[in-house]
Amino acid sequence: MPLLPADALRGAGILSVVAATIIGGWVGFALFFLVLGALFIPRALGTSLWLDATYCATLLVAGWAAQLDWYLAVPGLDLVVHGAATGLIGAVTWQVLVRVGALPHHDDVRLQRPRLGTFVVTSGAAVSLAVVWEFLEWIGHTWIDDRIQVGYDDTLGDLAAGAVGAVVAAMLVSRTSAAEPRP
Repeated sequence: MPLLPADALRGAGILSVVAATIIGGWVGFALFFLVLGALFIPRALGTSLWLDATYCATLLVAGWAAQLDWYLAVPGLDLVVHGAATGLIGAVTWQVLVRVGALPHHDDVRLQRPRLGTFVVTSGAAVSLAVVWEFLEWIGHTWIDDRIQVGYDDTLGDLAAGAVGAVVAAMLVSRTSAAEPRP
C-alpha cells in the first residue's frame, strides 16, 4: 500500500501517544490512544486525501489543545475545534456506515431522497457522537482527573459548535456522496 500524505499525521499520532504519556501520564496516554485509533479509520476506508488529511490534522490539534491547555489560552479555540472535529467525524462516520453495509450506497437501491437520508444520518451521527464525547469528558472530570475541563457553559457551547459543524458536514456529504465510487 503506498504512503499517503496523511500517513505522516498518523506517524505524528504515534509520537503523540509517547509524548502525551510523558507529559500527562496515563490520562495523556488514554487521550492520544483514542486519537491514534481514530486516525487510522480514514486510511482503512480509503477516504479522499483531503478528508483523510483534514480529519487527522484536526484530531491531532484537538488532542494537543486539550493536553496543553490551549483551550484556556486561546479564547474561542474550543468552539472552532469542536465544530470542525464534529463535522469531520460525521463525514467519516457516514462513510463507515456505508462501507460496512449499514446504509445503502446511492446506487444500491432506488432511494426516493438519498441526499436527505445522507444529511440526516451524517448530522445525527455526528451530534450523537458529540454528546457521547461530552458525557465521557464529564466522567473523566468527575471520576478520573478534575483537570479535565467541563461545566454547563462549556458543554453547551461545545455541543452547539458541534451541531453547527455537523450540519455543515452533512450538507457537504449529502451533495458529494452520490458522486463517490461504490465501496
